[in-house]
Amino acid sequence: MKQYRIVGGTPLQGRCVLPAAKNSVLPILAATLLCSETVVLHRVPRTSDVRTSLQLLETLGKTPCRPPRAPLTIAPGPMLCSELPWDLAAAMRSSIFYLAPVLHKTGRVTMPMPGGCRLGPRLIDIHLEGLARMGAKITWQPKTVTLTRNGVLHGADYTLRIPSVGATETLLMAAAGAQGASVLRGAACEPEVKDLADFLNRCGADIHGAGTPIIRVRGTPELGGCAFTPLPDRIIGATLACAAASAGGRVELPNARADEMQDILQLLERAGCRVERQNGVCIQAEGRLQGVGKICTGAWPGFATDNAPLLAAAMLRAEGTTEICDTLFEKRFACAAQFAAMGADVQVKGRTLCIAGRQTLHGAECYAPDLRGGAALVLAALGAQNELSTVWDAGHIDRGYPCLAAMLRKLGANVRTKTVQGRKIDTQPLIYL
Repeated sequence: MKQYRIVGGTPLQGRCVLPAAKNSVLPILAATLLCSETVVLHRVPRTSDVRTSLQLLETLGKTPCRPPRAPLTIAPGPMLCSELPWDLAAAMRSSIFYLAPVLHKTGRVTMPMPGGCRLGPRLIDIHLEGLARMGAKITWQPKTVTLTRNGVLHGADYTLRIPSVGATETLLMAAAGAQGASVLRGAACEPEVKDLADFLNRCGADIHGAGTPIIRVRGTPELGGCAFTPLPDRIIGATLACAAASAGGRVELPNARADEMQDILQLLERAGCRVERQNGVCIQAEGRLQGVGKICTGAWPGFATDNAPLLAAAMLRAEGTTEICDTLFEKRFACAAQFAAMGADVQVKGRTLCIAGRQTLHGAECYAPDLRGGAALVLAALGAQNELSTVWDAGHIDRGYPCLAAMLRKLGANVRTKTVQGRKIDTQPLIYL
């Protein structure tokens, strides 16, 4: 088991270049199954979810190649199977992105229910309903789902009941290879959706309107290849910005896109941080911050759900209260009990995390309940004055960060990782009300 060991109390100073966004890279990797030529991807992060995706692609017939300090190349090859391996597909939520490409290529796809963080129910009904409208037949087994098609998938005019990012991306890939035209209404507008569309267009697709609620797609029988650089990871940018807010100091993110980080930057400014938006993003925090009151997560351009626990960590020592409601996931704040173990005055009421603020944090042993919650615990520990904190089960963090500890050390933080035998058992009381 991997653990993080953090000694807080050191302000951060320095600059960090962001890798390509995990939430862009993972659907793009799945989309390479639609490509008949080699794809070259730059700045792809070396996260555990990316490694799992490359194993999936290799199992399905692609040839990924990733030399040290070189771009990732994915060479074409014949599809070897239509069943996603249980251990790989169940390991991450983004295995859902393989439904449409494998169905296009083989006429059939079987996969277990996708894994990922334990954030509560994460339905795939919109993915499946949209694919059914394009001609897929769906069969449920106790722990798996199978999709088949008679002939090719066809275009459809489909309205998503909520602007789901994952469902929009699944249906975008399905429509790109379908016969005829498709219109996706009520689509998600996140930058990562537009990034996937830009990649597909570079490979020969005909997609218009990505980044708006209505996307129009004219199906293309076969896509080629391209060289592509996915956009910088705005959630890693938010993590480092909140790290500066928690520990104090000044952090520069030279390739961050300020327009794609406005949700977190505006809140950090409200809290008292100084934010510069020229030549990337720079965040400076001095003294105790102010609570930001009541906020809710929402679809783009609203406050991103992934940023909710990160902001919470930055607000634990602020003057005044902060209340963050997550509208998407029931258990987004599973990290709250671990905040309390560090001395924070927090309560969870339904989907809302209430932070009293004005607390002095101390070191503690805690565990990472999920990807962003684990990162949030590391940020909170940076604000514990000169005391050691240990975050167990830190493998969750590796799913979304190529090496968070190394990034923070580059900024002057006292953070180390260690692999140990056994498993830390959570003994902290739940604080859900």
